[in-house]
Amino acid sequence: MTTAEMTNLDSTLSMFTGTEGYHKFSILSKLVLTDGVKYLCDKTGAYWLMDLIASYQQKCMKDEMLRDMQFWTLKVIDGTGVVTCDRDTDDTAFTQKIDYTDFPLEEIKLYCQNGVVLLPSEY
Repeated sequence: MTTAEMTNLDSTLSMFTGTEGYHKFSILSKLVLTDGVKYLCDKTGAYWLMDLIASYQQKCMKDEMLRDMQFWTLKVIDGTGVVTCDRDTDDTAFTQKIDYTDFPLEEIKLYCQNGVVLLPSEY
């Protein structure tokens, strides 16, 4: 993805405010995606990131601070990534290294509120 395309993607994502539809992620997961997160996944192929978030939900449900709200961040540097799940600012619950990713943005933040994955601008 070119720099212009990444800038356009970033700009487009920030225009998602609220959602008109909710999209079931998979039959194996209770996660639901907002229009903005579905757009992100469709444009970047980041359904793997939704798989990762879904894979942590059982652990999240055991943590009282994560049951209702989770703050997820993917940071990408030189084709590798780190995904973190925070309870609140500077209170990291989980971290997972990603050996390789072609995710085009340097960073993306997502929220998971009561099983709905959304962009911060959709909150």
